[in-house]
Amino acid sequence: MTETKVHTHIDEDQFFWFTINRPDKRNAIDYDVMNELISSLKQVRENHAIRAFIITGNGNQSFCSGGDLSVFHALHTKEEAYSMLSKMGEILYDLMTLPVPTVALINGTAIGGGCEIAASCDQRWAVSHAKLGFVQGRLGITTGWGGASMLMEKVPHASAIKMLSSASTYTASEAVELGFIQKAVSFFDSQSLREEFAVSSAVLRSYKKSFISKWEQSALKERMLAEIEQCSILWEQDEHHDAVKVFLENKKK
Repeated sequence: MTETKVHTHIDEDQFFWFTINRPDKRNAIDYDVMNELISSLKQVRENHAIRAFIITGNGNQSFCSGGDLSVFHALHTKEEAYSMLSKMGEILYDLMTLPVPTVALINGTAIGGGCEIAASCDQRWAVSHAKLGFVQGRLGITTGWGGASMLMEKVPHASAIKMLSSASTYTASEAVELGFIQKAVSFFDSQSLREEFAVSSAVLRSYKKSFISKWEQSALKERMLAEIEQCSILWEQDEHHDAVKVFLENKKK
């Protein structure tokens, strides 16, 4: 890669930090970031000393704006879309079922796929000025990385359908009321994370196994892939391509 699109490190508390470093692209996801996530999740699974996985974005403007449309707008057919969507869907299933607790530190805007990434995590903390929403419907598609299936596991039914169907953006405090955000804070500090995950890696991993077992029994992966299939069907429709064209043209103005 010509630029470092991701920063990773393991801190003194044995927390693995994954920071998307594309602030000029509002920390959007491209194939390089996907591959970095695959590598990092593999490290966490293999290193039993790691106690938690933290994902965030660089800067204070964006956590993640979802897929990089300047890259993915080249995908036109259902098959092309499914190849990309299912790749990220598999990654987010791996993140959802990571054997340690996971936290999305939402340091700014989290929209579209950014909210799907957040939904795959066990907890979501957001800075007070964050704005977030599943806005995919504005582009004529549904959640494309399995986000709706994961969201249903994390918030009450009424909150999930509201967030998905409205395609609205919410403030951090509104998202707390919906049950999507667990903490709205003025800044993130390591002490709060230490207090949240105070027990050993072995204990943390044992608790996480119980949740993973539940998701395996309810066929979460299959549900996510079925959801992604539906999105890929909508992806090749004119409504989606026309909406993306308008979006990209507005960005140039």
